[in-house]
Amino acid sequence: MHLFIKNPRVLSVAAFSFSFAYLLSFLFEGQVLYGLLNHFNALPDTYMITIIIAHFAGLSTCGFFANTQKAAKHILSGSLLMCLCATMPLYFVPTALWFVGLSIAAYASGCAVAAWGYFLKAFTPKNQRIKTCADALIYSNMLMIAVNMTAIHLSPFWGLAFAMLCLIIGIIFSLALPEYTDCVRAEKITSGRHGGIKNSLLLLCLFVFILTINSGLMYQVINPAFEHLTGLTSWYWAVPYIAALAVIRNLPFKANRSKILYIGMAMIVASFISFMLLGQNGTDYLVVNTLMLGAYGIFDLFWWSILGEMLDYTDNPARVFGSGLSANVAGVLCGGMVGMAVTSIRLSGAEVAVIALTVVCVTLVLLPPLNRQLIILLKSHAYLAGCDRMPETMQRAALSRIQTLDPLTVREQEVLQRILSGRANREIAAALYISENTVKTHVRNIFSKYDVSSRAELISLLLKNQSGT
Repeated sequence: MHLFIKNPRVLSVAAFSFSFAYLLSFLFEGQVLYGLLNHFNALPDTYMITIIIAHFAGLSTCGFFANTQKAAKHILSGSLLMCLCATMPLYFVPTALWFVGLSIAAYASGCAVAAWGYFLKAFTPKNQRIKTCADALIYSNMLMIAVNMTAIHLSPFWGLAFAMLCLIIGIIFSLALPEYTDCVRAEKITSGRHGGIKNSLLLLCLFVFILTINSGLMYQVINPAFEHLTGLTSWYWAVPYIAALAVIRNLPFKANRSKILYIGMAMIVASFISFMLLGQNGTDYLVVNTLMLGAYGIFDLFWWSILGEMLDYTDNPARVFGSGLSANVAGVLCGGMVGMAVTSIRLSGAEVAVIALTVVCVTLVLLPPLNRQLIILLKSHAYLAGCDRMPETMQRAALSRIQTLDPLTVREQEVLQRILSGRANREIAAALYISENTVKTHVRNIFSKYDVSSRAELISLLLKNQSGT
């Protein structure tokens, strides 16, 4: 199939954005499904739990079937077609077919998202996947807003038709994706003593799972409190999320995004405190939603792009990408269960805020070791770029403790000092009045003497030495 879009990256983003818009607006706490349930006076909780569990299963198991990029393309397009067929019963009165259809659609959509990992790896160069992930999330959320407004202001059935149209367009784009069979093989991780990708992925999944418990609380506790503001919530819901993604996407690569993670933590805390102290009018909603969804934009792009860079270390991107995102879904499910319990026993806003703050405190404890583990693996990821330099006092302290395999020469010490200051090879060459090739030789010698393979690993080694770990 040939489309007017020739750029594979743009094609993959288009395929994902339209299909993910269906997921966001319909299956995953979407306004289309809520509108249909309200229309038929059906209780949502059982449906939502079923959908989240099935979606988690799809994300987790897709990697067992998608062993090649060609297989991933068939799974992507086939899963979207299954979603289309399984959605048909929703036009009729709720029966057991609703549960069957929603379970199939949720599972298939999970497989489709995981399978997209192959195309993220194949069509976007390393260290640029943060932009591809941002584009996919921005466009899918913009489409979601349009579908939600249709469902709320016209009819949930028109919203469902719009969501299915997005799905059809997603199928068309997915069928047009190239079937490269010579996908780049996984890079070898030379520093096996650090546990490689498995330890990094497990720690990232734990971080994502715990943090997104607050997302489940948001869906079950905060959102219902403002459901009377239909006109405002129909369009403003995802605006702060999109804005945060756009800002971070367009920051210079050298910008220190690692600090933004702590800003995101503070925004989550502030949103729950605001919910506790403020009322439930339009202004209060703007404050709470801006803080909450802006923070989730920060964190979603963080772990989506981290997963995107991890794909270079695996021959099965669907397994890594699906596993990482399944932690997000599991956190939402857990948070939703907590939210249902909070609602049933009628805890106050202050008590809900305490639960949310506890979650944030746990994730703050996890963030430094996660950061150290990731910079070993990913070297120069945009969110971790701020870690490729050390303050001068820390440089001296770390260098005074660590022992190299062989002593550094005077020139190697000079080069190392500038590496730790975040200088590029060209800048080091200019400062020391030597050629860039000579600098590269010194850098290789330094790596050999410290038994590391990258600047990020060298920094991590020195940081660990400094902290005594």
